[in-house]
Order: sequence, then structure tokens, then C-alpha cells
Amino acid sequence: MSSLLFDSFAMLRFFYQEPGAERVRELLKEATKANVPRLISAINVGELIYIVQRRSGEQAKLQMIVKLHSLGLTTLPCPNELIFRAAELKARFAMSYADTFAVVSAIEHGASLVTGDPEFRQVAHLVKILWV
Repeated sequence: MSSLLFDSFAMLRFFYQEPGAERVRELLKEATKANVPRLISAINVGELIYIVQRRSGEQAKLQMIVKLHSLGLTTLPCPNELIFRAAELKARFAMSYADTFAVVSAIEHGASLVTGDPEFRQVAHLVKILWV
């Protein structure tokens, strides 16, 4: 198993116990057991923070941050080179800007991208996707 990069879609499913949550849980468990890096883009962490706060309030946001930390995910920084590559991807494909960071981060780290977001179908030729 290669590194796994979790996007905000997958993590929201996990936190809210929505369809796909069990698959995310299994992947996290398997990766932890095998000592496989579990990654998330800093941009996607920011996305999780504002979505959870907007959807469920301040307390839920704080609980999500603690839970995210306890899962052992490494938050990947967002250097200028990554910003430029994400912007180029956004210009080529109809997907959210935050999602482009998940794609370019996964490519940069040789990671499989964990998501259930149908937007990613259009870039499945660029990165290995594990669907939840």
C-alpha cells in the first residue's frame, strides 16, 4: 500500500458517519497498521474547518480538529510551486480549487487519493483514486 492522501470529501463522510465512512475507517486502520503515511493537504484541512463550523458549530469544529490530529494524518504544506500546479490544474478542469490541491499533493507524494467526490473522475488518469 502506498501513501494515502485523504481529501475533505472523504474526511467529512468519516466525521459525519455518512455513506463511505466505513471505507475511510478501514483505510485509516490498514494504513496505520502497515505504517503507511496518511496525508492531507493544508488547504483541505482549512476546508474541513470551515465546513464543519458552518454545518455544526464551533464545538464540533474543535472536536473535528482533535479527531483529525488523533488519526495521525500528516498535514502537507502548500509551497508556491504547489500553488502554481494547482492553479494550472484548475484552469484545465472543472473542479474546486481546494480539490486541485488534493490532486497535486497526491501526485507530488506518490500517494493514492482517497475520495468519493465525483469531480475527481475527470482527473483519474493523473492520480490513483481509492473511491469511498
